[in-house]
Amino acid sequence: MITVSSTTSTVDSGLFDSILPLFSARFGIDVRVVAQGTGQALDTARRGDADVVLVHARAAEEKFVAEGFGVARKPVMYNDFVLIGPKADPAGIKGMSDVAQAFAKIAEKRIPFVSRGDRSGTHSAELALWRAAALDVEAIRGPWYREIGQGMGAALNVAGAMGAYVLSDRGTWLGFKNRGDLDILVEGDRRLFNQYGVILVNPAKHPHVKAAEGQIFIDWLAGPEGQRAIGDYKIGGRPVFVPNADAPGA
Repeated sequence: MITVSSTTSTVDSGLFDSILPLFSARFGIDVRVVAQGTGQALDTARRGDADVVLVHARAAEEKFVAEGFGVARKPVMYNDFVLIGPKADPAGIKGMSDVAQAFAKIAEKRIPFVSRGDRSGTHSAELALWRAAALDVEAIRGPWYREIGQGMGAALNVAGAMGAYVLSDRGTWLGFKNRGDLDILVEGDRRLFNQYGVILVNPAKHPHVKAAEGQIFIDWLAGPEGQRAIGDYKIGGRPVFVPNADAPGA
């Protein structure tokens, strides 16, 4: 058995439930997934409590490798983020093409916004979008801005209960059943691109890491079988992730 420290989105979207049985049947290696925000997932791997890490915050991934905790980073797949909010859309952002302007309108009107606040890849993306809107969220935050320190599913549930806006990865949104009055209001901006990478934890740092089995998993994930399994996974007939292990610079 290997342990994969990964983001909540790979679990909440149902992706791992779909592809891991294929891997285990092929190689006889079981996979235990620890699902956390990206920052926590990398911390778990830093402690040597995982053999492989699969997350979606490239700068943090590259830092992890540069510090010697990971052997190498390999791109795996991408999807995108979407800005979710109540169908009534009190901020008036529905259909906007510039997500930073949408964030600025939410802040200007002090409409409730739910932040994961958990150092996840989604939280990092959210903070980058506030910066793109030329806003210092620490300076403008108030009762309208609620950090919950939890995963994507919980953030969507809180947003639904509050009638709030929230940034979500599309995969978790597609798999989310308790949508209530929420809907996608802004999508398609290039700044919403969401790349995932996979890294073997460095056995030189943690000799107990199952490097051989972990590398088999990475090679399968980035190889033809794994990439096909990722591309074949759909919710309601819609692909959830796009495999791109061979994309230059991904």
